[in-house]
Amino acid sequence: MLKRPAPEQTALEIVTLDQLVPADHLLRKIDLVIDFSFIHDLTAPLYCADNGRPPLDPTLMFKALFIGYLFGVRSERQLVREIEVNVAYRWFLRLKLTDKVFDASTLSQNRRRRYQDETIAQGIFDRIVEQAIRHGLVDGTVLYTDSTHLKASANKNRFDLAVVAKSRADYWEALDAAIEEDRAQHGKKPLKDKERQPVEKETKVSRTDPDSGYMVRDGKPKGFFYLDHRTVDAAHAIITDTHATPANVHDSIVYLSRLDRQVERFGFDVAAVGLDAGYATPGIAKGLEERRIRGVTGYRNPTPPRPGMMRKSAFIYEPELEGYRCPEGQVLAYATTDRTGYRHYKSDPAICRNCPLLASCTTNANATRLITRHVWQDARERNDANRLTQWGKAIYRRRKETVERSFADAKQLHGHRYARFRSHVRVACQCLLTAAAQNIKKIALCLWPKPKSGLA
Repeated sequence: MLKRPAPEQTALEIVTLDQLVPADHLLRKIDLVIDFSFIHDLTAPLYCADNGRPPLDPTLMFKALFIGYLFGVRSERQLVREIEVNVAYRWFLRLKLTDKVFDASTLSQNRRRRYQDETIAQGIFDRIVEQAIRHGLVDGTVLYTDSTHLKASANKNRFDLAVVAKSRADYWEALDAAIEEDRAQHGKKPLKDKERQPVEKETKVSRTDPDSGYMVRDGKPKGFFYLDHRTVDAAHAIITDTHATPANVHDSIVYLSRLDRQVERFGFDVAAVGLDAGYATPGIAKGLEERRIRGVTGYRNPTPPRPGMMRKSAFIYEPELEGYRCPEGQVLAYATTDRTGYRHYKSDPAICRNCPLLASCTTNANATRLITRHVWQDARERNDANRLTQWGKAIYRRRKETVERSFADAKQLHGHRYARFRSHVRVACQCLLTAAAQNIKKIALCLWPKPKSGLA
């Protein structure tokens, strides 16, 4: 017989908070293996020891933020409401059922007044990586790096036009030395002393979030974005580095300096790296060789010439002659090395004027064909050859299972499609805490005992 349930919401029950949390809940797994006690010591210099009102415990505050990142709660007001009613969240934060939950403004005021840069977020991220290393989940032998975009909290139609200098590459000093050495070897005079200036270009600058960058990439949405440059270890896809930049900063600009930071911070002995085609530059290839790291990068299709014109690949480089041989047999001789690091090889116009391929070779008024070659092109070609080896193919296949999967999870599960805040510092903190949350989850799942399979 169908009965209506009697209202018993006011009945007294004796139960512990621990009993109400499922035994296999994610937060139980995290609480078992992750030590958050370091947060108190890390943040202690930001608090007064003997004056002022009692603050919100920083360990509790960051654990609450991790709940938001772990479960994709983008709004801090919504996060506080979830903590109020979710017994698993209260258990994780060591709050009793009758304890009052802090106000959402406490988080924003702490961010505005106390945590004004990414130092603490970077420190927390690094400590989580160190815990993964101690558990044997990271070895630093093979690393994968890529970037993904986060939509800035800015209207793409509200902007000003401004001339902005492009970001300085982290290998410029080494390139300047290589240029001078190359010119000396070819008997050329040193270039006049002139500080290298970044290329300036007119671009859109957001009125809402000027720190963001206007992104224009093939196959990507146009607008104001940030980039999260992320490195993942091959063993268990633990994130070992994350670095936020405006979206108009090229992937290759900051790569070598971030790689060096990981080696210095965690003591990695990196043997190989897997990168997409955006990192296929002579500067990165040379930098990897100097660090004795084998690079495997995706194929980068060169910019095609105008219709009907001959590709650069039709000219064969002959190192013993220090020149390029054209399809008709002429050798384009070395002319000079410019300030950007490219050698110039020029044809003889007297020969070219009578060449049957002149119309498809050059439109130069003097009938001269110019071919350029970077001073580090040899390193680039050796690096590209790694992609064709069996071990190189195996390393490159793992990209989609490591760094690409890491970004997919971040966007799908952890609210990483959008910048939650405005300004570079706050977006950098978001990237660090999102990556730390993903690492926390990965560590917990890897160390949680696997159920025994088979018949009883």
